[in-house]
Amino acid sequence: MNITLKKVSFSYTDSIYDAVLKDISLQINSGECVVLAGESGSGKTTISKLINGLIPLYHSGTMAGDVLLGDKNTSDITLAEISKYVGSVFQNPRSQFFNVDTDSEIAFGCENLGIKPEEIRRRIEKTVTDFHLESLLGRNIFHLSGGEKQKIACASVDATDPDIFVLDEPSANLDLKTVADLAEIIKIWKSRGKTVVVVEHRLHYLRDVADRIIYVKEGHIECEWTPAELESKGTTYTASLGLRCMNLESLGEPNREDCHSREGGNLPSCSQTSNIVFKDLCFAYNPKFPILEIPTFTLPRGQITALIGHNGAGKSTLAQLVCGLCGSRSQKRAVRKLGTYLIMQDVNHQLFTESVLDEVLLGMSPKDKSAALEILDSLNLKSYAEKHPMALSGGQKQRVAIASGVSSNRDLIVFDEPTSGLDYRQMLAVSATLKTLANRGKTLFVITHDPELVLNCCHHVIHMDHGRIVNEFPLQGNENKLIHSLMCK
Repeated sequence: MNITLKKVSFSYTDSIYDAVLKDISLQINSGECVVLAGESGSGKTTISKLINGLIPLYHSGTMAGDVLLGDKNTSDITLAEISKYVGSVFQNPRSQFFNVDTDSEIAFGCENLGIKPEEIRRRIEKTVTDFHLESLLGRNIFHLSGGEKQKIACASVDATDPDIFVLDEPSANLDLKTVADLAEIIKIWKSRGKTVVVVEHRLHYLRDVADRIIYVKEGHIECEWTPAELESKGTTYTASLGLRCMNLESLGEPNREDCHSREGGNLPSCSQTSNIVFKDLCFAYNPKFPILEIPTFTLPRGQITALIGHNGAGKSTLAQLVCGLCGSRSQKRAVRKLGTYLIMQDVNHQLFTESVLDEVLLGMSPKDKSAALEILDSLNLKSYAEKHPMALSGGQKQRVAIASGVSSNRDLIVFDEPTSGLDYRQMLAVSATLKTLANRGKTLFVITHDPELVLNCCHHVIHMDHGRIVNEFPLQGNENKLIHSLMCK
């Protein structure tokens, strides 16, 4: 099914949204895979909401122009009818879940469309086979990792068999192996003649999938390329546009600027300072099936350690144990909670106040408004100081949570996917904040799937798999080893 935007302009009634579209015209042909790229706030997601009907049928604002799905104008049909043609996968999969177990969630969309039970069963079987989801069936959604939840979200949309798929940052919480699986899923959709629109910062996995990459800037379509054309322009050019790299293989080159930027400052080496040692970290929902069994591991004090591993490896559970948020109730657990601060993967769980500034002041002692504003400014958030945190975009919420962690002044700060959904410039801002904290003597433990972040600021790498630590190494001189560890199956 073709998608046509004719001279579309749009501005939100709620001015918290930066994106304002200005006279956009765009043609996406049936069976095409098109990527909408650009910095956060450029208007990418707004375009996707025009396609799936959330604008103007859900988000209020001022709109001019026409959006056509085939020959149907989205302004003339209901959201329920649009859902028959367009399936959407959002950046935070929890926002589209309606059930507790995975099987029911995959079936939910089909049931909502009134499809007969025997056809639903056939579709679920096909989706599970195509997506290799056998191990996720019969699971509690709340016990899944972020990447596993994203897989279920994709599967639930696939089962409804729409003509158009709209994906908003689908790789944000996925490891590189799962990202490669996502690329294969998009290829399957293309082979069926489906039209796929992907809003994305991570471009590397779409090199061999996308037909066009459309660059959106300040509400305009600035230019477009084929993936090969954009890759040929090099990483310096893509970085200047605020875009992530097109080819991960180049990240392993030890002479890249990113690999050396972490050397700035007066960071102590392991031999110059004491380490933080954790022992006997174990956890299980069911005692018969332990999720985590780690006899001991060490964090170099005053440095930045990356924790990598595939989705479901136990990284977030380890972070919660380190912070004393789960596990046996004991004095040691209470002490850990007083000395650590966790910035969660889903930051919606830890935003509590009525303004961004109050959020940063909440854990600050003594409270210092000028210092809080300085922290916000370092993360490009000062202009949002009086806005409500829950009215911000996903990337902006992520940075607010990071600002709160910085203001807490704890000795050990744990970051769970701090650059999820962030563009290149925002990633660099987060990286700079992490390096500043390390230079102040803070110990940082960073759970991430982002090789650009690791290469830009981290000093050590811990690799987890199936609830255990399988490798540890200093990053300097091991850049290729990092890329291999992130990508290995």
